[in-house]
Amino acid sequence: MGVGGSKAESIQADPVDPAPIHVVTEELPPYNMTRNGVVTGMSTEVVQAVLKEVNVQASIQSMPWARAYDLALHSPNVLIYSITRTGERERLFKWVGTIAESRWYLYSSARHPVSLLSLDDARDWQTATVNEDVGEQYLMARQFQTGHQLQSSNRYEFNYQKLQTGHVDLWISDELNAYYIARQAGDDPARTLVQSLRVPELEDAGGFSMAFSAGTPDATVQRFKKGLDAIRANGTYDAIARKWQ
Repeated sequence: MGVGGSKAESIQADPVDPAPIHVVTEELPPYNMTRNGVVTGMSTEVVQAVLKEVNVQASIQSMPWARAYDLALHSPNVLIYSITRTGERERLFKWVGTIAESRWYLYSSARHPVSLLSLDDARDWQTATVNEDVGEQYLMARQFQTGHQLQSSNRYEFNYQKLQTGHVDLWISDELNAYYIARQAGDDPARTLVQSLRVPELEDAGGFSMAFSAGTPDATVQRFKKGLDAIRANGTYDAIARKWQ
């Protein structure tokens, strides 16, 4: 269904919440990343389009994921992206909706490929993770331990470097992110990365989302849901997705 003027006007005509919205994200290229001092990326453009649709002014701040996640857990009026909607996180946030698809794998290096038949096979290897991201949370919920099977860092680029230099055996990552980082390093991901095991449970969550902190008014959340629905209906979302994929 197309978006008529009345719907767009109704979104913008809602009373503006007096509390400013704090938008936080991390460096997860090409979804969200800082280039020449400006936060950009596919998910960022979607968030910016929603902000414009609902007529809300808000700056976007990029920081390590663990810090962004902590802010969204404990402060009101915080919008966080790109966040995976899992069962463990369901009640911790107020969810706006999916802003990007994702496919998750445990990767190994083509120099030292690792064959995995199941997740249990990964327990015998060292896996690179990002502190408090969904890949790390997923593995820790299945009794993988940091400092034992998991090596945690605060940047995805570090994990690709660890994998290629042999400091870890595996790396859990979203596919688009992994391939982008490999190309940024001057590598061909088809030649340097091996998809050792797909992690469909992380894909069942529906991809990357926007979510508000639990202390955010429901009216604000509903307003952003309408804004996301609107940019999906009027073609803005599809235009952004085509640009980045």
